[in-house]
Amino acid sequence: MKEMEKQPSRSEAYALLCEYNKKESLILHGLAVEAVMRYFAGKSGEDIEKWGVIGLCHDLDYEQFLDQHCTMTRKILEAQNWPEDYIRAIVSHGWGICSDTEPIHYLEKVLFAIDELTGLITASVYVRPSKSILDLTTKSVMKKWNTRSFAAGANREVITKGADMLGIRVEELVEETILAMQKKAETIGLKGIL
Repeated sequence: MKEMEKQPSRSEAYALLCEYNKKESLILHGLAVEAVMRYFAGKSGEDIEKWGVIGLCHDLDYEQFLDQHCTMTRKILEAQNWPEDYIRAIVSHGWGICSDTEPIHYLEKVLFAIDELTGLITASVYVRPSKSILDLTTKSVMKKWNTRSFAAGANREVITKGADMLGIRVEELVEETILAMQKKAETIGLKGIL
């Protein structure tokens, strides 16, 4: 008989992230996505802890199982008896890239929209003199948006599709995501010299 699913705690999720990922950049990315998910959950009156845990573990298998991204996360989390809605949300962030699970729920659409965007914003911070997200503007990120060679790994099509799913402009999504990341600047390693 299958063990009962349990709602994973933030500390369990963080331990799992660190068990499967050793690269600081991947852990910081998980923390950045967690911060943005918690922000959006708070804004919309959703379950902040749940959204944060999902954000934290969205790339759980990325370092060790890149060629099986999302597929291995499902297996790992099923073995941990995570609830199906958590697993589905995480797997849906790879929709059209490495997953057939389409983001349907608001939580899933937010995760899909902001995952790549946090990478673009982080890269934008790294080239600033202050190395800080605290003085980063939407305008600055949008300037880099059209330079495809800048943060080339941040898929602009996915970000645009995500913004469309949420019914907002890309600029608004960028602005909200920056605000969310600014609230956790130190935790996500983007406080810089400010």
